[in-house]
Amino acid sequence: MAKKIIGNLKLRIPAGRATAGPPVGSTLGQWGLNMMDFINPFNDATKDMMGKDVIVHLQVFEDRTFTWKTLGQPVDDLIREKIGIQKGSAKPHTDKVGKITRAQLEEIAEIKKNQLNAIDIDGRVKVIAGTARSMGVEVTE
Repeated sequence: MAKKIIGNLKLRIPAGRATAGPPVGSTLGQWGLNMMDFINPFNDATKDMMGKDVIVHLQVFEDRTFTWKTLGQPVDDLIREKIGIQKGSAKPHTDKVGKITRAQLEEIAEIKKNQLNAIDIDGRVKVIAGTARSMGVEVTE
């Protein structure tokens, strides 16, 4: 019989730098989980991405065990990296902070192809273009 899931957690953690402090320690502690059972494997698995943030999904089961998987860098980080900006616009519809091309969007779509809810490359590009627009980045052809 399958274990009963009591929680689904989503964390954004610096790759290779998870510690028992916030945000990891405080979140896992609330669920009564052993932090070191997550921290050491996570740091080993993400040490090649050092310096970047990583999205992690944790499933917590009734017997206080858990499973986790990394989803790689968030799309907004990939967009900022690709066009070389520090942050998005506070007023995205009026103040533009940069431009991104369709080719750059396709590169990001290829990286995130397993995580996006889209059937084909055009759908993935549209999802990423929407994120770019919400950051104040102009999408060009």
